[in-house]
Amino acid sequence: MTPQAFVHPDRRPAAFRPLKAWSHMQKLIADKEDTEQVFHIIEALNGNSFEKNFWAFAAKPAGQNLLKEKPYLPPILDDHSWIRDLPDGTVGRAYVEFMEREGLSAQGLVDESEKFRSKAREYEDDMMWYGNRLRDTHDLFHVLSGYNRDALGEASLLAFTYSQQPGLGVIFIAYVGCRTIVKHAPKGARIMDCFWEGKRNGAAARKIIEQDIIALMHEPLDAARARLGIAKPVIYRETLKLLGQHGHTPALQPQAMAGEAVAA
Repeated sequence: MTPQAFVHPDRRPAAFRPLKAWSHMQKLIADKEDTEQVFHIIEALNGNSFEKNFWAFAAKPAGQNLLKEKPYLPPILDDHSWIRDLPDGTVGRAYVEFMEREGLSAQGLVDESEKFRSKAREYEDDMMWYGNRLRDTHDLFHVLSGYNRDALGEASLLAFTYSQQPGLGVIFIAYVGCRTIVKHAPKGARIMDCFWEGKRNGAAARKIIEQDIIALMHEPLDAARARLGIAKPVIYRETLKLLGQHGHTPALQPQAMAGEAVAA
């Protein structure tokens, strides 16, 4: 089908800027708490992949339906009252438990992304809505994929996300994140295998971004994973256990912030 979407006439395709990415990578290495650099790295390396992903989304019936309705997810996802009424074992209940355990909110991701966006020109069009949807479903990706918010989990999830929404910046951060963990991991820890497992699992699964998120929240978690073809992150779980046994459980790292920058 011919994609029907409104793209602001002043919007220009993003450029591939490896030298800019390298500069921001050096700043991140110098100060691992300077998470803003993750946004810049992904933006510089993704090039026009965001636009390609958007048009692929818009070309599908599911994408067209969502573009017509343009549901805005943060207030829906942050209203835990209706989600708590869902049966035990549903995606929604797992999502609420995850968000409350981690002290997260959908609006928190919005606030972080706005810090970056305030320095860049934005356009109120369908591409902006699509980018917001990528951002707003990041924590749902955690729940569905089985990856936690530790450094290895975040890096593996970015590899999973890359296969769902390709972008060189995303896979670069995922790879560098895993390589950084390798330097401090005990012998036998399959860190890079976690990277490849995440990439495979994301490629094998149906596109989460195309799902009816409200309907998805009502599904039993195991059934939703089966329907979407999301495999268990077996290697990740085994590796995380090994790291813990050696006292090397990886803490949350700057790449965890990349979920807010996936849409860059």
